[in-house]
Order: sequence, then C-alpha cells, then structure tokens
Amino acid sequence: MKQNKEGLRYPSIDALLDKIDSKYKLVYAASKVAHIIQSERLDVDAKSVTTVGQALEEIIKGKVDITFEEWTWYFSFEL
Repeated sequence: MKQNKEGLRYPSIDALLDKIDSKYKLVYAASKVAHIIQSERLDVDAKSVTTVGQALEEIIKGKVDITFEEWTWYFSFEL
C-alpha cells in the first residue's frame, strides 16, 4: 500500500492561519471537527487518511464556520 507522505505540507499552515488567526484556535477547531468526523463516521472528500488531516482540509475548504468569542467558542460543521 502506498502511503501518503504529504505530512504537514498540505494544507499549509500559512493557508490555515489565513482562515483562523491563531494556532491554538486552529488546533481546537481541528480536534473538534476530527472528533465529529470520527464519531459520526462521516465520509469526507479529502486526500488525507487521518481524521485530523481531513478536518484540516475541511477547514481550508471553508466547510467549517467558527466563531470565537471571549471565553466561549462556537462552531458549525457542514458536509
């Protein structure tokens, strides 16, 4: 089986930080979306085989709407 060796090159951290202004918020959002993908066994159209990679791809595609407010973060995820 051929492995995907993209690693952290796709999607690029710079492109992701254009979507979400903080690395910490990005990690939070990616973990939440990855949990949704895994727990609901969603079939997403992504190059990555890991759920975190798939979550990052969904964020870069703009399929995740995240609102960060003081002390509370809200997000919605649509496929």
